[in-house]
Amino acid sequence: MGVVVVANPKGGVGKSTLSTQVAGYLAKRGYSVMLGDADRQQSCSQWLQRRPPQARPIVTWDASRGDILKPPRGTTHVVLDTPAGLHGKALKAVLKRADKLIIPLQPSIFDIYATRAFMDELLDRRQAADLQIGVVGMRVDQRTLSAERLRDFVGSLNLPVLGFLRETQLYIHLAAQGLTLFDVQPAQVQRDLEQWAPICQWLEA
Repeated sequence: MGVVVVANPKGGVGKSTLSTQVAGYLAKRGYSVMLGDADRQQSCSQWLQRRPPQARPIVTWDASRGDILKPPRGTTHVVLDTPAGLHGKALKAVLKRADKLIIPLQPSIFDIYATRAFMDELLDRRQAADLQIGVVGMRVDQRTLSAERLRDFVGSLNLPVLGFLRETQLYIHLAAQGLTLFDVQPAQVQRDLEQWAPICQWLEA
C-alpha cells in the first residue's frame, strides 16, 4: 500500500487542494484510494460529500481523532491531508507509515520562514523513515522572482521542487463539485494538467 502524506505546519497553503487532486489522480489510474482527513476542518471529507456518484470512487475516513493510516483491506493507496501545526510525536507517527510526503509551499517569504523549522525536522527524520519528500509551489507563476526564491530555498535543503501550480479559480470551481482536474475532459484543463505532469511522474516513481 502506498501512503502519500500532504503536510505543512502553516494553514492556508493549499494542503486540502493538493490532497484531493492527488487522490483524484490515483483514482483515475485505477487504484483503490482512501483520502484520510486528519484536519479538524474536515475539508477533504466535505469535498467527498460533494463528489458525484459517476466519478471514480474515493473512500474517506475521519482521521482527526488520531486513528490515522489504518485503512480497511483492499485499499492500495492512501492520501492523508494533515492538520496545521503537525510536529513531534504526531509527525513521527505519520512519517513511520508514509512512503511519500508532499509539502505545498507558497513563495512568499513569510510562508518560507514558517515552513523552515518543519522542513529541518523532516530532514532529520527522513533517513530513518526511508521517505521521499518533494515540494509543490502553490499559487505561483514559475517565471517570477518569487518562484526563483522558492527554488533557491528548497534547493538549499537538497529537496526537489516537483512543480508549480498557478493561481486560478479552476481548483475552487472543481472542489465545489467534488471533482479534480483528472475527472473532467483533458482539453478543458490542458494547461493545468501540464503543470501536474512532473508531480504525477513522481507519484508513480
